[in-house]
Amino acid sequence: MANLTPPLFLPIHPENQAPMAKYMRDQFHFLGVKAGERRALLRPLRLQSHQLTPQELQAWLAFYYQQPYREYQYVAIDLAQANVRHMTPAHYQWCYRQITVTPWWDSVDAWRKVLATYILTHDCLQQVGPVYLRATDKWVRRVGITLQLGWKERTDSQYLQTAILANQGDEDFFIQKAIGWALRDYSKVNPEWVRTFVTNHALSALAQREGCKYL
Repeated sequence: MANLTPPLFLPIHPENQAPMAKYMRDQFHFLGVKAGERRALLRPLRLQSHQLTPQELQAWLAFYYQQPYREYQYVAIDLAQANVRHMTPAHYQWCYRQITVTPWWDSVDAWRKVLATYILTHDCLQQVGPVYLRATDKWVRRVGITLQLGWKERTDSQYLQTAILANQGDEDFFIQKAIGWALRDYSKVNPEWVRTFVTNHALSALAQREGCKYL
């Protein structure tokens, strides 16, 4: 059995703390560890995490995500992504709930990757996708709009249309950016669909500009 108490292993770099916090509008505390160093230091634990039981993995994820420094929250997300293909439905539900815990674009978009990988692996978009679109929280809906990023030919265009139209009238920057991002990504494999959709629907200037960037 693996050690149930994961270590706090990241160093402190005082010279990086203030600039990193400022980049995130001083919403979070940082140790000053940049992404490359964090991932390198995490590598041994990431390998160890593959041997954890489902209960142990859940304990590790919760332990790191409740730490006060943002980098450890990134660690939790990194570990979730590293183990996503053998996550249980309970793990998935826990990850879903973390979208709204200390949310900002950095954590929200990282959780999106975890959740989307799970959904694609289990082919359950039709079952769980609408939950995102009905949410009152904008961050959850942002994830719902962008769930299919990188899915290419496996993108469900009907779900994409439903996601965009359900959020079309929300003037929030992060929602409109997500709409444009989703359209731009899908235009790589189906430009005609995107071109027709943009022509036939009244989109915000931001969503249209982002969505048509590759057309």
